[in-house]
Amino acid sequence: MITWSASAWGRAIWRHPSALLLTVQMLSIIVYPFMEDRPLGRAVFETLAILTLALVMRSITGRAVFIWAAAAVAVAAGVLSIIDAIEPHAGLVVAGGVAHALLYFVAGGSLLRYMFSDQRITRDELFAVGATFTVLAWAFAYSFVVIQALQPTAFGAVGADDPRTWFEILFLSVTTLTSTGLSDIVPVTAHSRSIVMIEQIAGLGYVALVVSSVVGMTLRRGRGAAGSDSTDQ
Repeated sequence: MITWSASAWGRAIWRHPSALLLTVQMLSIIVYPFMEDRPLGRAVFETLAILTLALVMRSITGRAVFIWAAAAVAVAAGVLSIIDAIEPHAGLVVAGGVAHALLYFVAGGSLLRYMFSDQRITRDELFAVGATFTVLAWAFAYSFVVIQALQPTAFGAVGADDPRTWFEILFLSVTTLTSTGLSDIVPVTAHSRSIVMIEQIAGLGYVALVVSSVVGMTLRRGRGAAGSDSTDQ
């Protein structure tokens, strides 16, 4: 029976922070529906996700100023989420959405830089491919939250007139970024359609540029390993 100590788990997480982030993001998709009617619980869970994001950024970024700035935005985003859950206010929704979107966009850029920092692909960089995609989906989802707070009728749904919930907006963001279609939730106003179009372009560009580049580096690494084996023989 294999047992892992706390230090071993810590080393594994430090070596593969992108895997941890991807796991938390996927877990949140499963957990959010159970928290839809519990704003405070969702806010706490979002704060934990932000802390995970901060951990990842700390592990892949070496600039202290950048780290502290990201940490400040992360704390602001978490605090605003909790305050808004306790005492909802339109201004808090806008401020919290901007802070979250900014943090996730910056994190996405950091992960992209991390993946293209060298020509050697590591296991954690492979996890970063998936983690970056989910981070961008969250970034655009919070952008949608800001738009809806400013324009309550920005997004429509079949048979529903109320503003979209967070999980519905996240669903819209994921389906848009993956180019699988808008389904029953659609942008209605010009501003909401504008940001949706930008996300569609970003999704196509991500697959075309990032995924193809990572696959290419992986194939080159495999050929290099095969070449060295044949030389040894």
